[in-house]
Amino acid sequence: MVSAREESMDNKWLELHISVPAAAVDLVCAGLATLGSTGVRVFERQLDTFVAPDPDADAPESYPLRAYFPAEQDGDALLKCINEALGPLRAMFAHGWSEARLEAVSGDDWSESWKQHFPVFRVGKLVVRPSWEEVTAAPDEALLTLDPGMAFGTGTHATTRLCLEALVATLDTLDRAPRVLDVGTGSGILAIAAAMLGAGEVVACDLDAEACRVAQDNAAANGMAAAVEITSRPLEELGAGFDIVLANILAEENVRLAGELVARLAPGATLILSGILREKESLARRGFAPFGLEGPRLSERDEWICLTYRRAD
Repeated sequence: MVSAREESMDNKWLELHISVPAAAVDLVCAGLATLGSTGVRVFERQLDTFVAPDPDADAPESYPLRAYFPAEQDGDALLKCINEALGPLRAMFAHGWSEARLEAVSGDDWSESWKQHFPVFRVGKLVVRPSWEEVTAAPDEALLTLDPGMAFGTGTHATTRLCLEALVATLDTLDRAPRVLDVGTGSGILAIAAAMLGAGEVVACDLDAEACRVAQDNAAANGMAAAVEITSRPLEELGAGFDIVLANILAEENVRLAGELVARLAPGATLILSGILREKESLARRGFAPFGLEGPRLSERDEWICLTYRRAD
């Protein structure tokens, strides 16, 4: 039996081409979803985290988007609906738009080819797989299933991979079940991994409601719904005493939140900061220098770095 999803992938698609202001990306994606878009690609976005780039932090003015709609729709009518739906956003964000246009593409042009970029990978005893890959984990391994495209944070991007590696390394040094806080959780991959690998309590926060919904879905799909608390509450309301704090967000956001991140740490706790371009390393180090933390230990992948600090006992 062929599923509706499999049948749709054999069809043609209408591909929307449009550039939108950086600050409006998430609103546009949400609006296109309400019109029936089955997927959106955002090009040249630097991070796979759902935390929106700081508009003052060297962010580009606009991003090119590609959105996909079933080809049986009338293209002219669809384009009219898209322009009407985006009208209020064009009024709110005056600069960075291009004219919307549609073209027909085959399903193979996007529905399948992107899967090659999400292979199965292992970090210590954690195995991360997309749902379409059959994997048999060893008895002592934790198998985390995650589909890309639902929110930023699949684990394949260097920033998330660095965070996962630092998290696994830290958990391996502990002789107790730690309390873990994941700031800017996105897809929830870091929080879910922490729960699977033995954390006693996991809190994942994100100011974006859609990111929280996606993280909840992913936690449930992995049997971790009860083990991970997902919240949109701001950082300052989440209490303190965490043994591990993860922040896979932009360097500028890490620095802006430095005081609140450090305040969440228990004595002897570990702070893992990712989402930092190499050229922003000195900025991040300066931002955390006043807090008297031990470290940082540096790891790097591609053009990204991860800084791991420890609070004194």
